[in-house]
Amino acid sequence: MSTGELLSIEPLELKFPFELKKQISCSLQLSNKTDSYVAFKVKTTNPKKYCVRPNTGIVLPRSTCDVIVTMQAQKEAPLDMQCKDKFLLQSVKTNDGASTKDITPEVFNKEAGHVVEECKLRVVYVSPPQPPSPVPEGSEEGSSPRASVTENGNLNGAEFSNAAKGFSEQLEPQERSAEAKAHIVKLAEEKNNALQQNKRLRQELELLRHQGGKSRGGVSIIFVIIIGLIGLFLGYLMKKT
Repeated sequence: MSTGELLSIEPLELKFPFELKKQISCSLQLSNKTDSYVAFKVKTTNPKKYCVRPNTGIVLPRSTCDVIVTMQAQKEAPLDMQCKDKFLLQSVKTNDGASTKDITPEVFNKEAGHVVEECKLRVVYVSPPQPPSPVPEGSEEGSSPRASVTENGNLNGAEFSNAAKGFSEQLEPQERSAEAKAHIVKLAEEKNNALQQNKRLRQELELLRHQGGKSRGGVSIIFVIIIGLIGLFLGYLMKKT
């Protein structure tokens, strides 16, 4: 900040975040710490490149005034981002109650006996602020489905529940497969037992066939009934298998 007798200026450099093909603005704050009316005027070495609003004005006693400097869009970047443009701020004490209409070039004429303070300001180009980088999609989509471990080595509640659920879902097909295998083994054992029982019944029937006498007709009926029951039982077992 300049500590002139009439106006204090902040900042003492015009800093532009330079970008090609884009208008860029920065501001100056002029502070009048006196009890007098102070007129000011802003000049530049490159008036076609910059727009100053206001370029002249009155700063009332114990008050401030903001000046906006806009740089026109540039097609090329300067070498090494260095700028040789300069600004000059002139200030002079004026009559109480003066307004902008009262400011003429004669007011800032030193040869006319006016005490004119001058402050030179240089232009500085700075890099524009960079936007925050987006989070890569792969950090979420490509992550492992396994539960993550916190810094102290423990799973939090939600992660533990998800891990347990995934583990149980992986075990269910295996458990179902084991149950199916056990059921098939059981059916095979029942089938073998039925075949053995059928074999024994056939052997007993063969013995009965060789027996003569009056009981032959009754044996035939029993034989037919037993054979039918065996057939039904085997058919049931084969259907379950």
